[in-house]
This record gives sequence, C-alpha cells and structure tokens, in this order.
Amino acid sequence: MGLSGTLRTMELPEILQWIERGRLTGTLEIESGSVRKHIVFREGRFYSSASNDPREHLGHLLVRERLVSEEQLFSALLRQEEEGSPLGAILVDEEVLGEGDLRRALAAKVVESVYDVFLWEDGRFEFRDGDVPDNLAVHLDADVTGVILEGARRADEWRRIQKVIPSSRATFAPTGRAVGDEVEQAALELAAAGKTMAAMALELHRSEFSTGVLLHDLVRKGVLEVREPEVEDRRTDPVATVKNLLGQARRAQRERRFDDAVRCYDAVLLVSPLNQDAKKGLLAVAEARRRPAPLPPVPMDAVPRLACDLKTLTAERFEPLEGFVISRINGSWTVRAILKLCPVAEDEALRAFARLLQRGVITLR
Repeated sequence: MGLSGTLRTMELPEILQWIERGRLTGTLEIESGSVRKHIVFREGRFYSSASNDPREHLGHLLVRERLVSEEQLFSALLRQEEEGSPLGAILVDEEVLGEGDLRRALAAKVVESVYDVFLWEDGRFEFRDGDVPDNLAVHLDADVTGVILEGARRADEWRRIQKVIPSSRATFAPTGRAVGDEVEQAALELAAAGKTMAAMALELHRSEFSTGVLLHDLVRKGVLEVREPEVEDRRTDPVATVKNLLGQARRAQRERRFDDAVRCYDAVLLVSPLNQDAKKGLLAVAEARRRPAPLPPVPMDAVPRLACDLKTLTAERFEPLEGFVISRINGSWTVRAILKLCPVAEDEALRAFARLLQRGVITLR
C-alpha cells in the first residue's frame, strides 16, 4: 500500500500513525528543498533513517557531544578517504571511540534526523510499501508513538523559541552575567563576537533546534539579550535606515553574500513594506542564486592563509559558512582538510573558499 502527498495536506504525525496502525513495512521518503530523508519501518515500528543533510553526518554529532575532537575527526576522515572504511569503525580501531559510545551515537543520529522533520513547515512525502534498504548502518526497534510524542514536544518548544528568537539571523548581546558550563561559555563568546544563531549552529556543530534551545535558555537566564541591529535606527530615522540598508544589501549582492543581502532587504520591508527597491532586490538575489557567477579555482591541496589583519576581518561581514571556514584557517591545514570539517556539502564549502579568495580575504600557497 503506497501513499504520497504534502505535509500541508497530511501532517507527519498522521502519516506515522497510519503506518503504525497498519503495521506496515516500508520506507517513507520525505523531502523539503534539497534535503531528503528516508525513514524505514518494520511492521509499523520505527526501524532506521538516513539523510543527505551534511549537518546530520556522524562526525559532527561526535564533535558536538565531545566524543572526539576536530583534530581526531580530521585524522579519521583522511584514513577513511584512503581505505573506504566506515568512519565509526576507524575511530573504534584507533581507540578514539568505544564501541558502546559509537552504537549510542549512531542511534541518536538516526532518531535526531527524524525529529528534525517535525520542525519542517512544508515538504513532500511518499511511502513505498515493502521497500526496505539492505545496507542500513544501524537498526532500531522504536515505538512510533514515542517518536511522535517527542517530535510534537520539540515542535511546541520550537514555536516558543521563535517567539523570543524570531530568526536564525538574530544576533545577541551578552549582559555580563556568568554562565555555567563550557558549551554555554562557547555560545557566550560567539554572541560577543556578533555571530548569528545560524553561525553559532555551525561553530558548535549543533542543529538549529538544539542551538535555539541553548540560546533561548541563556536569554531566559538573563545571560543574553536578543539583538536586532536595525531596530534602533528605525526608531530614530527610518528614511536614513532604509537608505543605509539598501546600500548594504546591494554591496552584499555584488559580493555574492546572498544571505546578508536577503537579511538587509527583509529589514527594509519591515520599515517600508511597499518598498519596491527591496522587493526587486529579493527577486534579483533569487535569480543570481540560480545563475552562479564564475569563481576562481581553489586547489584542494593548497594551504589557505588570511590576507588581512584582525581589525579588517572584524569590520567585514561574512556569511556563517565563510566565518566557519575563516576560523579553521591555521596556516597548516589544506583546503581539503578544512572541507572535511565543514558541516555542509563539499561543493558548498568550496564555493565559500572561492568567495573569500575572490574578495581577497585569503590567499593560497
């Protein structure tokens, strides 16, 4: 028995309950944008899942949970490239990771991938009855009802978070209060550096949901305040604010910093909802994304170096991925090495390198 549709016509909990009631065996393929996930069921019970989202790869979960360091992950990834062996098996063989920790990490990765779908606003799905892959990395036997309850809880929590932190592009101001553990301290330092929530998620190797939970808790404790850079300007001189934001947006667009351009155009529309320059700008950004400009080649074995000083860097605006790349440049790691640590697809990270090279932020040797 097959089933297909959209998440707007049939929500995920309904789909899962339908599979559970029918004690069905098969694969639910669900996609939103470029992200595609496969959720596998055995006789109506949750069995496994897989995703093409690089942020859900095992290595990033291991770094996030502090089971391995970035350096250990990098070393294991190099060996994996040479041998073709599973990453987890290499880490266990090198005694970096215990077998029990590996099994728990694999199981957590599988379940977290499913919970993420509960936060999607839209998407398409198709259930293929009897279609079960035979190359699954990990098998579970989880009750669907339990997964639905936890997923619904997270969806409710995400809505509460969005009331306080309305956008992944939000930044934060430290209030000066002390924090408890290392993760909170790391978040506090990133906030002080002006990082957005999206950039923090990259730096902390966390999903946007878990980063939102962390930041929401710090806001609730009074450690951080949510800061929208354009708010004060809008109150004092909206005309000057719109002019300034449009200038920033056009510069970002010329430099192909599309996320920054969209942020600025969106901010203009908050001040002036009918502003045609901002609306046209958003359309131009969307078109430019579809027709990427030629970028300089980036040799994989080259060693990147910063071409400007810290003062110049702090005055520049970078997209979250560009900031992540810059923070990993240490004068000895190659482009190939840094790509392995980026929690995104390799071609996307390589384009970030190319943009930084084109802007003269980095050099290669």
